[in-house]
Amino acid sequence: MDNLPQWLPDTPIVPFTVLLLVVLTVPPLFERLRLPGLVGLIAAGVVLGSDGLGILDPGDDYMKLFTDIGKIYLMFVAGLEIDLSEFQRKKDRSLVFGFATFAIPLTAGTFMAIMFGYGWNAAILIGSLLASHTLLGYPIVSRLGVAGNEAVTVTIGATIFTDIAALLVLAICVSIHGGDFSATSLIIQVTALALYTVAVLVGLDKAGKLYFRRTGDEESNQFLFILLAVFLAAVGAQIINVDQIVGAFLAGLAVNDVVGRGPVENKVEFVGSTLFIPFFFVGMGLLLDITAFMESFTQNLGFVIAIVLTLLSAKFLASMVVKLIYRYSWNSMMTMWSLSIPQVAATLAAALAGFDAGLIPDSVFNSVVVLMLITSVIGPLATSHFARKLPLSGGGLDLSSEQDENALPSLTFFPKEKPFKVVVPVSNPLTERYLIEMAAILARQRSGSIVPLSIAEAHLQMDEPELDVAIQRSERLLERAMAVSNEFDVEAIPRVRIDSDVAHGISRTAREENASTIVMGWNENIGIRARLFGSVVDSVFWSSHCPVGVMRLLDDPLNIHQILVPVKSLAPQVMEAMRFAQLFAESNQAELTLLHVCDRRTTPEQIQEFETALMKIFHGGGSQVPGQMKTVVSDDIAQAILEASQEVDMVVLCSRRRRTAGGLAVSDVATKILGQITCSMVLFGEPHW
Repeated sequence: MDNLPQWLPDTPIVPFTVLLLVVLTVPPLFERLRLPGLVGLIAAGVVLGSDGLGILDPGDDYMKLFTDIGKIYLMFVAGLEIDLSEFQRKKDRSLVFGFATFAIPLTAGTFMAIMFGYGWNAAILIGSLLASHTLLGYPIVSRLGVAGNEAVTVTIGATIFTDIAALLVLAICVSIHGGDFSATSLIIQVTALALYTVAVLVGLDKAGKLYFRRTGDEESNQFLFILLAVFLAAVGAQIINVDQIVGAFLAGLAVNDVVGRGPVENKVEFVGSTLFIPFFFVGMGLLLDITAFMESFTQNLGFVIAIVLTLLSAKFLASMVVKLIYRYSWNSMMTMWSLSIPQVAATLAAALAGFDAGLIPDSVFNSVVVLMLITSVIGPLATSHFARKLPLSGGGLDLSSEQDENALPSLTFFPKEKPFKVVVPVSNPLTERYLIEMAAILARQRSGSIVPLSIAEAHLQMDEPELDVAIQRSERLLERAMAVSNEFDVEAIPRVRIDSDVAHGISRTAREENASTIVMGWNENIGIRARLFGSVVDSVFWSSHCPVGVMRLLDDPLNIHQILVPVKSLAPQVMEAMRFAQLFAESNQAELTLLHVCDRRTTPEQIQEFETALMKIFHGGGSQVPGQMKTVVSDDIAQAILEASQEVDMVVLCSRRRRTAGGLAVSDVATKILGQITCSMVLFGEPHW
């Protein structure tokens, strides 16, 4: 810590505080400039490093620790975020494209490096850096409603093959570089790597499922188990002389099916994306030698241009090969190409591993950083351009204009063959009446019932006076709920539940009652615990078996007669929010407006195609609700929804959240809307799909 300014205390707490400040402030500033937040983190590392203010030193043990943890976490999240179900849907074609988009860039990159004078081992490693890809463009295809298109599904599945293969090449190259090379040592290394891979993928999967089954809802211990598994896999990789990121990625794949898309995964990703992964990108900036980096644009400009052009052309050739084999359209091929361009997670982690091992020099490391910056901009831009020309998809359904209209789904999500029940958790007397009214209106339309539910917090001793007080309060709340339900002539089945976890108490009761939906209130006063570990609403979204409608009702539900439903895609989650609004509109003689916000590059033909498909689905369930379709051309989705909401009584939003493989949260339009909307609102959340 010799580089620290003299007036700063000589303690690791100072740089840790600086890192927290950087992570908190820098990414939002760069995103305002329409630049990726991770670029800002790298730039901050340059400014704070030895070539700048000298506050952080990459050679210090604490920075090495932070960088290593971030690197491990980055690759773990990359494995955890891979959708194995998407891979299974088109695994044959995913493997073909994965092999093509790995082998062609690997070969091209290797010969390119040899032409610049690098030895075979280093050249193969450089080639492997071009062979993987990071799905930075996934949020774009999801927003455009084409995430279920075959071209996108195949590219997602190919990620598994490319990342594993690239990391295995890295492991072998580093192993050869670290010792005497011979055929025997190579066979031993490959055998050890194969046995280790099987042990991690099979062992962690079985151990994780067994531990999760035995621990039930103990999320804290499950979170610690996942962390232990990740770092055990990383240590195991080093024991067999393989880089730790190989173990981290395999651990992510191994526990992928164990954690699912639930609260434990959310906590794991939260810790990584908030702290350690950003620390890794700052550490990357610290390692950048500005002098050598500038030389990359002067003395090594040819290599920089060559590595960028080699990547773009090799990925294009791989996409072309798959296009010819499976007869994909031009736009499908270009979408696959654009999605496979960005080189972020695996590429940066592997480049750092090769650099630390002395296998690649500063010039290559700097060139890879330039490659990352260029491809992280070109890839999403190209994805946005070509993906919008793909046929719309909804839950894996290809809704192209050529498809038979009878194949379109009616999507009746509240089946009539089972009794219709609405579970209504009540805790606030001020909002209880409107919630019960909403639930009663929905239940009355389907001749169903409501289940008013009050959760009393459990104590170790069931005779605690505090528990008696909580039960008495719950009974008073339920008495009010019964009175409201009687006004609507709807059957009510009150339930008092004693539970140590409110969210689990709600979801368990809903399951026990075989509820059709859950209606609950919105709590705007979110404390620090909820911000760190998720609110009750988040947990109910994750754990419930049925749809969840979170209400912020500013008026009596009986006075709601104009409803707005923003529809950005034909995915099942969005369609179910629309059906929820239809059910309420039928019950309350309300009018429904479907709002589709598209950007200025959307063609009139695409708008017409979307409107036609949506209205077919809207009328497919036999609903007689008056409905109209409204399309607004705007690049600011949230602002368009807010303006449209001024003319209605209630807005129904679909809550969908996702993180990138880099661990950085994708911005949610709902966040802006919730802070500014002036009418009643329903945030419609989905159970695990």
